[in-house]
Amino acid sequence: MANQLDELSTVDIREEGLDTHVIAKKIPVKVGIGSTIFEILLWVLAIIPGVVFLFKKIKAKNYFQQLEQKIQRNASQIDNFLEQRVVVLQNCARLVDKAIDLDKTTFENIAKYRSGAGDEARNELSATLDNISRSVNIAFENYPDLKAHNEIADAMQQNMYLQREITAARELYNDTVNAWNRDVFAWPTKQIVAARAGYTTRIPFIASQEIKQKAKDVFF
Repeated sequence: MANQLDELSTVDIREEGLDTHVIAKKIPVKVGIGSTIFEILLWVLAIIPGVVFLFKKIKAKNYFQQLEQKIQRNASQIDNFLEQRVVVLQNCARLVDKAIDLDKTTFENIAKYRSGAGDEARNELSATLDNISRSVNIAFENYPDLKAHNEIADAMQQNMYLQREITAARELYNDTVNAWNRDVFAWPTKQIVAARAGYTTRIPFIASQEIKQKAKDVFF
């Protein structure tokens, strides 16, 4: 039998490439009548399988609760780095004496995100910080003498470091979200528990359209 996918074939090749996007949609977990019949049969045919499955469901419930806390922890870590980056960029903006406004609503939003407002708000803040960072870089280009300022140079180094940490924290967050999205559909035990609890899939980190477009620019 020939390979279903042949990397040497010229058929179905997209010469123009393929731009992929994260779909911002939460899929509810559901089970049908078959799962209910499966549980009933376990109790009807023999008590022991029913009891074993009951303990498995309790274990699955505990697993999801712990995984949910891990997702919260990962999200909080991203927020911590975002908050540090706000402070660094605010200080940097003062140093270059540019009109870059980080008003009190930014910090109010950070407090709101840390209380669990959601991924969309966190992504919006991240995009805002990227724009501020770009504005500071533009100031560097317009005023080359600023590069010799040690405090500014240190601030920009901190900004780059925090951006790397944010990227790493997002990877960790996405890994945990992937584990959640995979396991809520692991039939029978986990999917049944997830469906009864009303769980849905979770949305991983989404880069802003502006950042994705910027990545296509020619830098050299």
